Amino acid sequence: GARVGELATAAPPAEMRSMAIGLAHSLSRYKLKFSPDKVDTMIVQAIGLLDDLDKELNTYAMRLKEWYGWHFPEMGKIVPDNLMYAKTIQKMGVRTKCKGLDLSDILAEEVEAELKDAAEISMGTEVSEEDVANILMLCEQVVSLSEYRAQLWDYLKNRMNAIAPNLSVMVGELVGARLIAHAGSLMNLAKQPASTVQILGAEKALFRALKAKHDTPKYGLIYHASLVGQAQPKNKGKISRVLAAKCALSIRVDALGESSTATIGIDSRLKVEDRLRQLEGRAPVEAADAAPAARPQPAVVMAADTDKGRGYSVAADSTLAPSGKKKKGAKDEADDDAAAAKKAKKAKKAAKEGEGEKKRKRDGEGGSGGKDGEKKKKKKDKDKD
Repeated sequence: GARVGELATAAPPAEMRSMAIGLAHSLSRYKLKFSPDKVDTMIVQAIGLLDDLDKELNTYAMRLKEWYGWHFPEMGKIVPDNLMYAKTIQKMGVRTKCKGLDLSDILAEEVEAELKDAAEISMGTEVSEEDVANILMLCEQVVSLSEYRAQLWDYLKNRMNAIAPNLSVMVGELVGARLIAHAGSLMNLAKQPASTVQILGAEKALFRALKAKHDTPKYGLIYHASLVGQAQPKNKGKISRVLAAKCALSIRVDALGESSTATIGIDSRLKVEDRLRQLEGRAPVEAADAAPAARPQPAVVMAADTDKGRGYSVAADSTLAPSGKKKKGAKDEADDDAAAAKKAKKAKKAAKEGEGEKKRKRDGEGGSGGKDGEKKKKKKDKDKD
């Protein structure tokens, strides 16, 4: 900075300072590879809004079913989907119009037939035009919110595939977005070890377990990933640990790498799937793919099959030259001799211990007999006196 000041004497010091700051910012931006596509704040906000929309939609749909249920109570069980329910009411209005309407663009054929039959024998009460108008306004809210939610979900998927493609491959866009939102940013998440990624979202359970000295939780938000969902209950903990380890690597590649497409994530997912198969006792993909290719191979004739006089020999499995086979056979014989010698030594030791035990018993009996003899002699001498 001082050298620049000496060289460029025409510019005043204030301008030089601002120029130096601008240059520093440009260099920093270049180093960080700053790009608007990599802004993860959008993901944090979008996933928060998606959760809020789900809550609102659920509340509105429940209110709609309860309200319209007074007029047509049977419809709730026939059309369980919230969006279809609202669209059907929008088209139908009161239940008496149901019979003459074509609802095939909303409902399946058998559901439509069931709804029309139920409308004729419904136990619901009659409602006024004003009531129906208010119910239809609520239907509009439910439909518009559902459409907005679908748009927001598409936006979130696109942002996740642009910002964290490897993480999206590993755990899906929704779980990946939740992990980023929970950590605060993608860079904060990249700084976390795999053990933290595994239990992210289960902090309350973790600290409760540490306080009570119980087992700590095995998974947090990662539990909702499809790979953990596929695993059997006994294997969920193991799979979540493996998945968290691979996710931690994928997150770091997304945060600090230069690629905008999934690279390490695809291979990592295959490895986790192989581990899942291994835990369930199924063959891995490579072995299963290689099995058909192995069928046309010529059958290998074992040496033991040609000689019926002897049983199966492990030495015959060798693919080495005959000299190698001899060496292996000699080694096996040496091992057998050593095992036999060990067995004989053990038997000898056991026999020796048995003899010692008998001797100790005899000595014990002799000692007790001597004592009895001395007692009898003393008694005899006493009687004489």
